[in-house]
Amino acid sequence: MFVELCILLGVLILLYLLAIMPKLRKNPNRIKFEGWYYAHRGIHDNKHLAPENSLEAFRLAVESGYGIELDVQVTKDLVPVVFHDYNLHRACGVNKKVSELDYEELLQYKLFKSQERIPTLREVLDIIEGKVPIIVELKIPWKPDDTCMAASEELKDYSGLYCIESFNPFGLGWYKKHHPEIIRGQLSTDFAKEKIEGSKMQYFILKHLLFNFHTKPDFIAYQHKYKKGLSFTICRKLYRAWSVAWTIKSQEDLENSKDYYDLFIFENFSPQK
Repeated sequence: MFVELCILLGVLILLYLLAIMPKLRKNPNRIKFEGWYYAHRGIHDNKHLAPENSLEAFRLAVESGYGIELDVQVTKDLVPVVFHDYNLHRACGVNKKVSELDYEELLQYKLFKSQERIPTLREVLDIIEGKVPIIVELKIPWKPDDTCMAASEELKDYSGLYCIESFNPFGLGWYKKHHPEIIRGQLSTDFAKEKIEGSKMQYFILKHLLFNFHTKPDFIAYQHKYKKGLSFTICRKLYRAWSVAWTIKSQEDLENSKDYYDLFIFENFSPQK
């Protein structure tokens, strides 16, 4: 009986290690992303003229010499726009979903009572012009096709450096199938500790990176507070996975994370090397 239990335990451990295994072959473009700090939704201040994910916030990030992390989702008429929340309430004071509105309808809403509106992905790319690298987070509620197709169509002719990331492993799977050359990353956190509403089973799988066997991410973007998580640690130490910290909000947090991550997404302070 003891032998059988040991064999079963060994098999389960092996299956777990196979499930969380990221892509092992390193993308040669990876090195181009190193040496940059990435401004979370641009250099923004939601109480002033440059709110998050606005054209002005991205201009400031480029002028300051920072890489950029931004969020992309699609409108009802499948226009890729740069906006974080699925609902407009927090940023625009209106209880409507981005996916329920055509792009022309979005134009009437301003970001955080500023004069800035929700930009399209094309407008943002025209502002950045390849001057700094971009981490594009794909906001995908469930099925990835519409968001991934719309984003990839805009990005296909962009000559600047970019990679994609998403919490949704099906989005990464879409990119793995259709654009394997693009660096892709799995976003995750400890969903229970963050008290994020949703399926406990789904969040358990995502927290522990159990879809890596299918998506084969080039990097793991893990909330820095949970940098000692088991699956993240195994990916980093055993598989030598590239890792991205989010979201660093102080120099102290940055210093405490440097031994655990390769790239850093920050906001609300100016990182010092």
